[in-house]
Amino acid sequence: MSQCASVHTVKPLPIKMLGGMSRPSSSVDNMPEPTSLTQDGLAKVADGPGVDELVWARGLRKTYGDFTAVDGVDISVRRGESFGFLGPNGAGKSSTMRMIGAVSPATEGRLRILGRDPVTEGPAIRARLGVVPQADNLDQELTVRENLLIYGRYFGIPRAQIRARADELLDFVQLTDRADDLVEPLSGGMKRRLTIARSLINEPELLLLDEPTTGLDPQARHALWDRLFRLKQRGVTLVLTTHYMDEAEQLCDRLVVMDKGRIAAEGSPAELIGTYSTREVLELRFPTGENEAHAAGLADLADRIEVLPDRLLLYTDDGDAAATAVVERGLRPSSVLVRRSSLEDVFLRLTGRSLVE
Repeated sequence: MSQCASVHTVKPLPIKMLGGMSRPSSSVDNMPEPTSLTQDGLAKVADGPGVDELVWARGLRKTYGDFTAVDGVDISVRRGESFGFLGPNGAGKSSTMRMIGAVSPATEGRLRILGRDPVTEGPAIRARLGVVPQADNLDQELTVRENLLIYGRYFGIPRAQIRARADELLDFVQLTDRADDLVEPLSGGMKRRLTIARSLINEPELLLLDEPTTGLDPQARHALWDRLFRLKQRGVTLVLTTHYMDEAEQLCDRLVVMDKGRIAAEGSPAELIGTYSTREVLELRFPTGENEAHAAGLADLADRIEVLPDRLLLYTDDGDAAATAVVERGLRPSSVLVRRSSLEDVFLRLTGRSLVE
């Protein structure tokens, strides 16, 4: 532990998918043999994506007039992993996802999705993607089943095959008993699960989810996490955006923290926490207006201290020992909490503010 802490004031498609349906061969499977390896040991094709990289971007930028939404990011998403974009509203997450979804052209940089160039092969890419948008866009006047059947026709899937897939997907998202109900009266969580089922109707090789649980109550969020975790177990490649740190920790194998259009950090949740935070955090609450006054006197108890409007955060590897030292110095905070570090602490360290503003 340092003697003087700094004080800051803030803040693949699966091989077997549902029902045993097999993945068709693709151009990614038939790419040329790799010519080199990345530092992570990932097979590379010269100056392009590796054979297992479903999303590959270098120097990706997106501007709207004078505003830069995405500012030169590098991205690599491997087959079968769950990859996340974590950041506050306005960080550039959704703009990046629209480029990955081949519906918004990049202003600058190189981008390959499923081994293809979205500039010239957008329709072919979109036919192999599943997309769960930030806002549900289901047809409210159709039944649950009809939403799946009609959406499947957009991909040219035979009617009998669509019906079979619809039954499997409704069972997967636990909506079989509501199959013939209209969409409009469904709960928010049910609509979200139906949107995920619809996104899987074409057996996508890559599933994009933009803020998948925003606006849902805790019970609905956990039910949705369960469905997404089951997709991970089946080998589906997931790319999601979120500003919920607990969601990112639950679902993501790797993630990037975005801020102001740039990538501030990248790694697994555990790697990011280990790099940018301590093992534990001691939270102290003092009467209003006293937090900053106490911070300087406690600086030697932690590697770093954050002064928030309602509490002090002491970053330390031994929260209990630090709490005991606080009491021994005659201080009596109104509340004391020792907890493990989280991705929210990482974001606070990287950007100086909380994940949700």
